[in-house]
Amino acid sequence: MAKADAFRFKMPKREELAGNKYLAPIAHRFLNPELWRFTRRSVPRGVALGLFCGFIIPLGQIFLAAFLALPARANVPLAAAVTFVTNPFTFPFWVVVANWVGATVLNIDAEIGGIANEELASGRWFWLIELFEAAGVTVFGFGVLAVVGSAMGYLLSGWIWRFMVGRRRKRRLNRMEARLDERLETGQR
Repeated sequence: MAKADAFRFKMPKREELAGNKYLAPIAHRFLNPELWRFTRRSVPRGVALGLFCGFIIPLGQIFLAAFLALPARANVPLAAAVTFVTNPFTFPFWVVVANWVGATVLNIDAEIGGIANEELASGRWFWLIELFEAAGVTVFGFGVLAVVGSAMGYLLSGWIWRFMVGRRRKRRLNRMEARLDERLETGQR
């Protein structure tokens, strides 16, 4: 079984989702067959939406990706699956990366003057200020990762899709050519 077939085999079927009571109000839009096909346009859209939602919010990212896939006409299962790039095991890594990206992009050199500087120098509020600075930089870094990652995911998945389809077509043409050569050889003898 090919990798794509294995992925399709494990995906929930449209009929299973149609029976879900929570999806009943939007089932007519959500179960549109166009949203469940793997096409050259829906796959990159699904990857981009999944990456964007995976980085932009920590909870509920699967549902956000699935609902954003409706108006974007993206592949719904792929958009939901790509959100797992940020899962509980990889989240600490992404926090460090987002903090570094945010600090690099913002290049924070905070200068505080006057009375506030004296209060900060006392050290009583140092831990709280460091926490807020790190959190703000990290949130900004996640925003940058969401935008840049989704754009790169869109371009990369489109390129990979085109490469795979081209390779598949070339193989099919080679098989057809071999059969034609075989028929011509048997007809000449």
